[in-house]
Amino acid sequence: MKLFRVLDPFTLTLICTVLLASFFPAQGSFVGFFEGLTTAAIALLFFMHGAKLSREAIISGGSHWRLHLWVMCSTFILFPVLGVLFAWWAPVNVSPEIYSGFLYLCILPATVQSAIAFTSIAGGNVAAAVCSASASSLLGIFLSPLLVGMVMHVQGASGSLQQVGSIMLQLLVPFVAGHLSRPWIGEWVARHKKWIGKTDQTSILLVVYSAFSEAVTHGIWHKVGIGSLLFIAIVSLVLLGLVLAVNIFVARRLGFNKADEITIVFCGSKKSLANGIPMANILFPAATVGMMVLPLMIFHQLQLMVCAVLAQRYQRQTAKAAAEKNAAAQA
Repeated sequence: MKLFRVLDPFTLTLICTVLLASFFPAQGSFVGFFEGLTTAAIALLFFMHGAKLSREAIISGGSHWRLHLWVMCSTFILFPVLGVLFAWWAPVNVSPEIYSGFLYLCILPATVQSAIAFTSIAGGNVAAAVCSASASSLLGIFLSPLLVGMVMHVQGASGSLQQVGSIMLQLLVPFVAGHLSRPWIGEWVARHKKWIGKTDQTSILLVVYSAFSEAVTHGIWHKVGIGSLLFIAIVSLVLLGLVLAVNIFVARRLGFNKADEITIVFCGSKKSLANGIPMANILFPAATVGMMVLPLMIFHQLQLMVCAVLAQRYQRQTAKAAAEKNAAAQA
C-alpha cells in the first residue's frame, strides 16, 4: 500500500533536515531565533493535538479497561524495564548517550495517529485504539518526565520537578487550551486535517534542525559512525520484536478476541516521535539532544515498516475468517 512505503515523504524530509543541520548548522544569532521559533511551534503542535481530541471517541472506547490497563503496562512498564536492562547490560562499546537514548525511547508514550491507522487497517477495535492511544499520549506528558527523573538519573541524564514543570507549561497547558477550544475550532480543525498534519510535521522538523545544529557543533558525527547507526537499527528491531511478541502472548493468554489483540499489538508497541522530540528538547541539555533522539528516530521508522507488514497480515487473516464465516452460514 502506498501509505506504508518503505520510506515515506516525511521520513525523507527528516533525513534531509538532519543533513541540512549537519552541513549548515544554526550558529550565532540564528541559534536564539530558532530556539524561540521551536518553542512556539511546539506549543502550536500540542494546542492542535488538544483540539483534535474527541471526548466522544474516548468515552466510546473507555469501557475496555483490561485492554487499556495492559497497553499502559506495555508502554510505561514493559518498555522501561527492557530499556533499563539493556542500558545496564551495555553489550557493545558505543557512546553512553546512545544507551541513554534507548532508555529515553522506552520511557515515551505511544503514538496516536499511526497506532489508530494500523489498528483500522488490520481490522481491530478502533474505538478502543483511539482511547488507549490518546490516553497514552496524555499520560505521557506527566509520566515520561517523572520516569526520566527516576530512571535516567541513574544513567547520568537529568530530570527534576523543575523540568516536569517546564513540560507542563510548554506541552500540557497548550494541550488543555486546545481541547477547551474544541467547541469553537473543532469543526475547522476537522476540515483542515491535512494542513494540521503539515503543522505537526513542521514543528518536529524545527526541533530536529535545532537539536542537530547544536549536536553538530559539539561533534556528534565524530561520535556516531556507520557501526553505531547499524547497532541502533539492530537493537531497535530486537526491542520491537520482543515487545510485539509479549503483547501477542499476553493478549491471547488473557483471552482477548482478535480485534482486541490487534489493538493491543499496535497501541502497546509504538513510541511517539511527535511527543519524544519536543520533550527531549526540554528535558536534556541542548548539546546532547541530537544524540539522544537518534534511537527514537530510527526506531520510529522501523516500527512503521514492521507494523505495516503485520497490519497487512492481520488484514488477510481477518478477511479469511470473515469469508469462512460467510461460507459456513450459507452452507
